[in-house]
Amino acid sequence: MSETASISNSIAGRYAAALFDLAKGEGKLDVLERDVDTLAAALDQSADLRELIHSPVYTRQEQRTGVLAVGEKAGLDPLTRNTLGLMADNRRLFALPYFVAAAREMIAEEKGEVTADVTSAIELDDSQRGRLAETLKSRFGKDIKLNTTVDDSLIGGLIVKVGSKMIDTSVRARLAALRNSMKEVG
Repeated sequence: MSETASISNSIAGRYAAALFDLAKGEGKLDVLERDVDTLAAALDQSADLRELIHSPVYTRQEQRTGVLAVGEKAGLDPLTRNTLGLMADNRRLFALPYFVAAAREMIAEEKGEVTADVTSAIELDDSQRGRLAETLKSRFGKDIKLNTTVDDSLIGGLIVKVGSKMIDTSVRARLAALRNSMKEVG
């Protein structure tokens, strides 16, 4: 892990832990989970939001105003919005993607869940997601929450990451292995 990512992770972890403790104390972990999922979706879908949190051109006040407007429009809980405002005041919005990941991890641990990051060549339907979650649950012995993304360069198959374990059944990986085997032969 690079030094910058490590620092961002550390910063984000402190904000996520503080918000998690507040939400847990108020019995709002389900609200926090919804807010974190909403933030993750907003970061994935909005280039403007990503620019706002990363660009040094914006002043603290502009970042605060922007992120609070996003939080209000998205219907985020006041605890979450206040945390985002505090991150903007302290020029820490750049750590927001790490904040989302840290908060998700804390919520999953509290619920006894394991998060699986799944990358597929096509969008998985609800039936496929359910079967995959059940298969992973039988393998890892815990409830599985799926974070899915689509990468058409896989051609087919899946890449599943659960903790430090990774299962790559993609056609792209098989073709790369075949290419390496061919190089060894001749």
